[in-house]
Amino acid sequence: MGWKAKEEKLDGGRERCFELSVENRRVPGVYWSPKKTSERLVLLGHGGTTHKKADYMLGIAKMFLKKGFSVMAIDGPGHGDRDEVGLSENPEKFEEAWISGGGTDGIVADWSAALDFIEEEEAVRPTGWWGLSMGTMMGLPVVANDTRIKVALLGLMGNWGPDADLLVKLAPKVTCPVRFLVQWDDEVVPRNACLDLFDKLGSKKKTLHANPGLHSSIPQFEVVASVDYLDRFVA
Repeated sequence: MGWKAKEEKLDGGRERCFELSVENRRVPGVYWSPKKTSERLVLLGHGGTTHKKADYMLGIAKMFLKKGFSVMAIDGPGHGDRDEVGLSENPEKFEEAWISGGGTDGIVADWSAALDFIEEEEAVRPTGWWGLSMGTMMGLPVVANDTRIKVALLGLMGNWGPDADLLVKLAPKVTCPVRFLVQWDDEVVPRNACLDLFDKLGSKKKTLHANPGLHSSIPQFEVVASVDYLDRFVA
């Protein structure tokens, strides 16, 4: 287990894939590095029913590369190269995929192992998390449990879904600066559930950014500003 293939060129840097074995789970990941050597690493959490190399993930990765960050992502439980229930064609199987793929406990262990691997291989230090929707289902527990994460972009998630109780329990343990996005007309995760989760975050430096629109209609200016936000907090 380890690096899987030769590096690929990417606008603004290069791309390499890896695969690890964690508690008998396959953990496929991707690592993007900028043209100039960087010690700063952002972790990118994808949304539900997508995967680590979805088009919008690549777009965000390129934005971070231009800021001089390295970027890492892994497939979430039952997603991408770990999809064993046909989730990509059957979004209604999300909860089944999440639980059968290891759920919240599994994803925390998976991210920790991936972080250890990249840290050792590339001499980078994990410093920021960027993840919305399922990216927050993964990210909030990771940020709460790993002190290497110094700042986070979270949102489009609340006390909702298969790990709602755990998210609420862990939220007070998130103490790093957080920027939290909410879509006011969210048809997937109820607005009040998102606001409740934001309220429970333990960080003294947290900001709520709410915009009109449905779950996936995040304004582009918010995405750009979120990258700038992580850049400001990571020396």
